[in-house]
Amino acid sequence: MPRLFGTDGIRGRAGVYPLDDGGVFSLGRILAESLSRRRIEPRVLIGRDTRESGPRIEAALAAGVRAGGGAAVAAGVIPTPAVPVLVRRRRLAAGVVISASHNPYTDNGLKVFDSQGQKLPGEWEEEIERGIEAGRSPDLDGKSDGRPDEAGGSRAAAYAPHAVFEEVAPDTGLAEDYLDFLKGRFKATPGGRKPRLVLDCANGAAYELGPRLFRGLGFEVGMIGCSPDGRNINRDCGSQHPERLARAVVEAGADMGIALDGDADRAVWADEKGRVLNGDHTLFVQGRRLKAAGRLPGDVVVATSMSNMGLEKALEKMGVRLERTRVGDKFVLERMKALGAVLGGERSGHTIFLEDGPAGDGLLTALKMVEALVESGAPLSVLAEEPVEFPQELINVEVARRPDFEAIPEIRAVLDEVRAELKGRGRLDVRYSGTESVARVMVEADDPELVRRCARRAAGALSKLGNGGA
Repeated sequence: MPRLFGTDGIRGRAGVYPLDDGGVFSLGRILAESLSRRRIEPRVLIGRDTRESGPRIEAALAAGVRAGGGAAVAAGVIPTPAVPVLVRRRRLAAGVVISASHNPYTDNGLKVFDSQGQKLPGEWEEEIERGIEAGRSPDLDGKSDGRPDEAGGSRAAAYAPHAVFEEVAPDTGLAEDYLDFLKGRFKATPGGRKPRLVLDCANGAAYELGPRLFRGLGFEVGMIGCSPDGRNINRDCGSQHPERLARAVVEAGADMGIALDGDADRAVWADEKGRVLNGDHTLFVQGRRLKAAGRLPGDVVVATSMSNMGLEKALEKMGVRLERTRVGDKFVLERMKALGAVLGGERSGHTIFLEDGPAGDGLLTALKMVEALVESGAPLSVLAEEPVEFPQELINVEVARRPDFEAIPEIRAVLDEVRAELKGRGRLDVRYSGTESVARVMVEADDPELVRRCARRAAGALSKLGNGGA
């Protein structure tokens, strides 16, 4: 059976299995039933981003939850990290976010959180996957005629296109609860003027709450990407395209730019000079703050294999160890818990402050970075002048299948040669994407030409997976 859950939930083309009506309905029903089997009252919170496919998916999901004997509570358009926060605050059984994060509007996804606000463990995901797959009707090619099967369940994974689901009215108090949570985490006491900010919400889930948060705290805020139309999420804006933000910061004479992604669980920055900063800079700035305050247990920060060696070297200078794990914030969280760490994250902008919660939250991270600015009185360019990044190249290679790289002799031989060439000077990381049909090749080293040469050799070897070779 193909794996439906990737590193960040289920993701794919909206309207296509498993993100068609029946697949989404089945997930809702199976989730509610699985909660009941665990003797948990199946009250499920649903949030979504601004994609045009979101309302229909929300309605199908809620219908499935009700069919499974549960109750659906809708938050409407709200950042992904708000859902784990609200699940805990409202003592709900689970939460589901309808979002494809930084992907184009044509995609969508389903991220499922347990009652503690954490992504489901692998065995629970597999249980849900088996249930969704069991409901499919291959003879109908994913189309349902609406008749039940012998067990009384759905015959197929998809409803007919004309199916109508009852809309779920959002509870507007949920957004207010989330804003209260965020405001309660802002601890800075400014000694001078407050920084001027530019906020890019990627035409996504934070387009309303982001400006309200910072203006409510008394900041002067310029706005980009706060006019969603269902199709412009992440389009030439947000954390995927921070260059526009960087220009706006310089033009406005602002102190800091904040770029979120479509579901607002990641954030990257632009300093007052227009330099774009990523999640590695966040980990450095926040790691230094926590270290100085005596609040960095074990003097360790957790990151993934994608974080630059420059971060590792910069942390080393102040006596902090960088612990690497697999790409995916769920793996970062697992490693943080195992080590007793309180700070971890990804270069892409997901950052986890475990003292505040188990999920990456772009708005929370932005508050922490603004705190650093206010407390220090220094410009962001100075706060983040380290780490000095090693040259790095990332190449995505389209793949038709996902075999173990090391199990294919001709691929393994090339990768071993590249590793040998980089030894002592850099590193190679090769992995499959958890959300796309690509293999990602990352090379970094002390010499740009060495990086280019090794990245292209490794990518060339992996390209055979995309055309039937190897």
